[in-house]
Amino acid sequence: MSGENGRLAGKIAIVTGAGGGFGEGIARLFAAEGAKVGVLDLRGDAAERVAAEIGPNALALAADVTSRAQMEAAVRKVVDTFGTPNVFVNNAGWTHRNKPMLDVTEEEFDRVYAINVKSIYHISNIIVPLMRGIGGGSIVNIGSVAGIRPRPGLTWYNSTKGAVNILSQSMAVELAPDKIRVNAICPVMGETGLLEAFMGVPDTPENRARFIATIPMGRMSRPDDIARATLYLASDDAEFITGVLLPVDGGRTI
Repeated sequence: MSGENGRLAGKIAIVTGAGGGFGEGIARLFAAEGAKVGVLDLRGDAAERVAAEIGPNALALAADVTSRAQMEAAVRKVVDTFGTPNVFVNNAGWTHRNKPMLDVTEEEFDRVYAINVKSIYHISNIIVPLMRGIGGGSIVNIGSVAGIRPRPGLTWYNSTKGAVNILSQSMAVELAPDKIRVNAICPVMGETGLLEAFMGVPDTPENRARFIATIPMGRMSRPDDIARATLYLASDDAEFITGVLLPVDGGRTI
């Protein structure tokens, strides 16, 4: 199904980090399944490109997820254009380069925590009251298998995803009486712009092969893998599912 008969027909969604990678895949699938979508990205030109390619049911939003003021303005723009969002996907993320934990600078540490964790604090303060006002909603946080089964060299990044994973579960329990479901998708390393930073070595076929060897199904995750799982958790098909950490990892966490 698609469009007005799609699984998200009548839904209004915002997807952060939607100017590329996983977020772009999620925004495109959501729109194809009938949602009106706020395409939010730090890079305004990337948000504009994705929104233009999706069409009239998408709205480009240039905003920094670490800024409460910018996120409030972006959400207000969606409310004024489409209505109150009942789906929010916290996808925007960052990593320090794969390297020994003591080589990560304080600036790098602060940035990865601001983007991966504090952003959800800001966004929750904005979106939860709105969802309460319309009788519920669905929040999907993009966590990571790094927060379940961490690799060395990404210690501080791993810890941010551990935080995302556990806060998703804690939010789920606290917000359940408001009929706000909160779940987390936990991707394995994916074919995105952050791949080389995750590996910590040049992106060559040989280096990819070393990491792929740790994934039983023999490949990295792709945007459509993450998008389809997010679609399920955002949709009414998952109306009784909350607090789930869903690995989309080809068996990596087994």
